[in-house]
Amino acid sequence: MRAFIPVAVFVLLAGVMAWGLLWRGDKDMLRSTFIEKPAPDFALPKLLNESETVSNEDLKGDGPVVVNFWASWCAPCRVEHPELVKLASEGVRVVGINYKDDDENAKKFLTWLGNPFEAVGVDENGRTGITYGVAGLPETFVLDADGTILYKHVGPINPGELDEKIRPAIEAARR
Repeated sequence: MRAFIPVAVFVLLAGVMAWGLLWRGDKDMLRSTFIEKPAPDFALPKLLNESETVSNEDLKGDGPVVVNFWASWCAPCRVEHPELVKLASEGVRVVGINYKDDDENAKKFLTWLGNPFEAVGVDENGRTGITYGVAGLPETFVLDADGTILYKHVGPINPGELDEKIRPAIEAARR
């Protein structure tokens, strides 16, 4: 009987931990404090043209913009990449922030999988990601033409989320 108690406690704790790890719930619960506020200031060197920069000012202007934090070492970033390519092929402005990555690996990633980004900023030390409140990759933000963040998506964008969450946020940003 005494041996049963530790085993029961272990099974109960393992079950609670497994439930916590596997149950994702609503990812929107990780709501950004920047929703309905201007995108944070940043200026980053461009990945494909280091003599130029990408800044929050580049996010303003011609309609809504999708800002995607990604890295070549991020497996979920590879999973969502075709969805970003779809958005770009539909004429949606997509700006990438390459997060704590090796420049050559990032360039190879875009060569192999296609480049949906109108510009890619290099966040070598991760400060821009921290400023945006990025907790893990990938993370995607939808901004309106004024540079106001309207939506934050945590994790990879799958086809269902593209239709159910990202496109509606882009449409809201157009209004």
